[in-house]
Amino acid sequence: MLRNALTIVAAASLLATLPSAFASAQGKPAGAASKPAPAITVNINTASATDLEGLPGIGAKTAARILEYRQKNGPFKKVEELMNVRGVGEKNFLKLKPQLTVGTAKANHDHEDQQ
Repeated sequence: MLRNALTIVAAASLLATLPSAFASAQGKPAGAASKPAPAITVNINTASATDLEGLPGIGAKTAARILEYRQKNGPFKKVEELMNVRGVGEKNFLKLKPQLTVGTAKANHDHEDQQ
């Protein structure tokens, strides 16, 4: 009975040290969270398919749907409208929101000022 208890304690100790040993082997201090790459802001009114695909959770099909939606409905007025695009749900949108902007499309804006 005592031998089984000692074996369990030894195994638990070994498992507890593995994450820190693994992090040390990678040159990271134990317990340090990996920092995400600096996020860039993407204007969803002017972004290309390639720009959109650079966003987390946006693949080629969703990027194409965003471009199609923008072409049919005009520029986005607010970033929340992105959820109207099939494939962009609320959960994914909330992850993307800090990286999105909806700056005005210059061609339309300049044209309106002249009239």
